[in-house]
Formats: sequence, structure tokens, C-alpha cells
Amino acid sequence: MAAAFKKAAKAGQRQHRERSQLASRKHLGILEKKKDYKLRADDYHKKQNALQALRKKAQEKNPDEFYFRMTRVQLQDGVHVIKQQEEERTPEQQKLMKTQDLKYIEMKRVAEAKKIERLKSELHLLEAEGKQPNKHTFFFDSKKEVQRFDLATHLNTVPELTGRVYNRPTIETLQKKSIQGTTHPGYLKKLAKQRKERYNLLNQRIERERKMFVVAQKLQTRKDLLDKTQKMKQKKETVNRAAVYKFQFRRKR
Repeated sequence: MAAAFKKAAKAGQRQHRERSQLASRKHLGILEKKKDYKLRADDYHKKQNALQALRKKAQEKNPDEFYFRMTRVQLQDGVHVIKQQEEERTPEQQKLMKTQDLKYIEMKRVAEAKKIERLKSELHLLEAEGKQPNKHTFFFDSKKEVQRFDLATHLNTVPELTGRVYNRPTIETLQKKSIQGTTHPGYLKKLAKQRKERYNLLNQRIERERKMFVVAQKLQTRKDLLDKTQKMKQKKETVNRAAVYKFQFRRKR
């Protein structure tokens, strides 16, 4: 009885809502609550403590004290600028790093070349731009056979598919339920779209493989420069070509 009475009494209590911003003070934004004030006060005191610690550190600093960062810092226009030190490497270490980079690039290039060959074998370069059109020659014994010749009947397909050089099923194949509707314009349009996407992917992979080949050439040239001392540049390095050097001939012992 006591629990039920307590629950009923609580249900009839007045709801105490949090005070909102007055209509006349709406232009000042949301009314700040105690939790908002606490966050703002904590942030303020945190910043004040940080400033106090920095001020104390600056006051207690010895101006004559040496620290190693002095050798790498310069004052430019009132701002301290740190000079980045060059990493010290032996010629053997540099050569090993160049070799590892070259092997990685060559591995990725070979993988890309295999994907290109796989795509070419799937597409067979059908209707590719610049490709020489295919020719299908039929031979007859007389002119009457030429006049009576019907391409669709000879190829055993429907007349709508005679102009295609790919995916040209026979009449028996078209009658099967599994591929009904292959002559529908929507189906042909979908096939053309898929074929175009595959050709775009092929072009992207060919361009990527070409760029990797150029990068591999440049890495190989820089690796060779570590072993050669007497060299003379013949051609400058460009985006699509590595630099060409001429080295002095040395007889190997």
C-alpha cells in the first residue's frame, strides 16, 4: 500500500522545468545553465594555469644555458625556424633502399600488366577505336546463289543481330528460356554500357602501368648514379621519361 501510494503521489506532482531564455533576451542566445558555466569555468582555469606555468618557466630560465636545439634553430623575422637535418646514410644503405623501392615498383607494375592482359583477353578489343574492321567473306559457285544469299539464314540467327560482331546467338539459343530477351533494346543498351566501363578500366590500367614503368626507370637511373662517378647528362628528366646519362667506360677486372 505504501509503495502504491508513493507512486500515485509522485505522478500527481508538478513538473519542474528548466528556465528558458526570456523572449526579450532571445537575441543574446541560449540561456546559460550551471553545466554550461562549469564547462566554461574549467576551460578558463585550465588556460590560466597553463599561462602561469609558462610565465614561471620563462622567469626561471637561464639565458646562458646551452641546449642542443640551439644549433638547429634560426631566428627569421622574429620567428624561430628549425632547420631539418639531412639523414646520414652510407652509400651502401642508399643503394639498398633504392633497390627495395625499385623491386616494389616493378612488382606492382608486373601485377598491373597481368590485369591488363586478363582484361584484353576478356574484351578481345571489340569495336575498339582505331581497330581495323573485321571482314567475313563468303564464296559462291554462281551468281544465282549470290542473289539468293540471305545473311541471317546463313548465320542461323535473327536479322536484328547480323550487324553485330560479338554476342550473336543462333535461333536455337535464343529460343531457350535462360537467355530470352537478349534482343531487347534495353538489354543491348546495358551490354554496351558494361562494355564501355570495361574499356575505360582497361585504359586506366594501361596508363597506370605506363606511369609505373617511368617511375621504375627513374629509380634505376638514380641507383646507377650511386655507383658511377664520371658521368655526363645527355637528356633531362621529364614527366614521361627518365634522365639519360653517359658514363665513362671502365674495364672490369
